[in-house]
Amino acid sequence: MIDIIAQATPEVAQGITGNITSAFGLLGAAIGVGMIGTKAAEAVGRNPGASGKILVQAIIGMALAEGLGILALFLA
Repeated sequence: MIDIIAQATPEVAQGITGNITSAFGLLGAAIGVGMIGTKAAEAVGRNPGASGKILVQAIIGMALAEGLGILALFLA
């Protein structure tokens, strides 16, 4: 893979590395959202009375993680 990037023109190499960077950014966002959802479900299972507060914090955390994924997609 490195040889392909080294032999490519600068524009093509930048496009390839940009796509790889976007993929890692989106993968990180997906893992983050999954972890937030898992931990929120565990927290509600332990304390069902606090489900409203947990849900609000989980939604905010997921939105922030998705926002970073979108930034990685468009800025890379």
